[in-house]
Amino acid sequence: MWLFGRKGPSGFSSSSTAEEVTQGIDGTGLTAIVTGASSGIGAETARVLALRGIHVLMAVRNISNGNAVKEAILKEIPSAKIDVMELDLSSMVSVRKFASEFDALNIPLNILINNAGVMATPFSLSQDGWELQFATNHIGHFLLTNLLLEKMKSTSGSSGIEGRIVILSSEGHKLTYWDGIRFNKINNQEEYQSYLAYGQSKLANILHANELARRLKQEEGANITVNSLHPGVIMTNLFRYQNYFVNAAFGTIARFTTKTVPQGAATTCYVAMNPEVKGVTGKYFNNSNICTPSSKALDQKLAKKLWDFSMNIIQA
Repeated sequence: MWLFGRKGPSGFSSSSTAEEVTQGIDGTGLTAIVTGASSGIGAETARVLALRGIHVLMAVRNISNGNAVKEAILKEIPSAKIDVMELDLSSMVSVRKFASEFDALNIPLNILINNAGVMATPFSLSQDGWELQFATNHIGHFLLTNLLLEKMKSTSGSSGIEGRIVILSSEGHKLTYWDGIRFNKINNQEEYQSYLAYGQSKLANILHANELARRLKQEEGANITVNSLHPGVIMTNLFRYQNYFVNAAFGTIARFTTKTVPQGAATTCYVAMNPEVKGVTGKYFNNSNICTPSSKALDQKLAKKLWDFSMNIIQA
């Protein structure tokens, strides 16, 4: 149980579950992509969206694990519309392949949930030569969103239904390098600190959401909202790279500070589905309520610089 469970303006709190924040909402006819849906809060997000009638495409790195989650969902919800597709966000080739295969399905896309991520990994480079956390948590999702954006625009335009892009960040965005995004030192192994690099990638998630929201609202006028969020601290396999002592110390306070998986998926499902969020864009959510991120996360110049930097990477 979350220690601080007081309800916010939305009527929900840190102890609210994904089912509770979507209670009574009918998503029939909508289609959603959820990255990292083969475990943890990604799997719970997929389950709850399917429960509400949404056609869910689980974008996963491990197809076997994804199919196991799919079968579990279908066993509980026989009417669920759910498919599994392969996606490795650390590889731009894989991201492009996924987007191409999705486009070939010729189906609409109403909701994109950028959920997948890695945390505090040992230093390594992605297949494309970028620090793994920055590559997986930011660049992969930046490219994916870019490739799917036209489909979301056409879907919202033809259906008249607001499209929603949901990007998972973390309160860890506040713990990053002093300059926020180290554009010239992304791949600097000598100065690499796993938690600060994680914070950098999570800061990038918020900056991406804010800049895309600004562009869609002011430059393109599309009926699509973009928001970021902190899901809470949940003991999932996101912690698989932490050593025994870190996990042991964390475990001693876990009963007071962590969320369950259903609670951890709540804010994602709230931002993706709840009608109270209609028209809200460029905001950061925590515990299913709007909150304020760090000053760096609100830096428009930094967001624009990151946008240009990321575009150069995906267009190289």
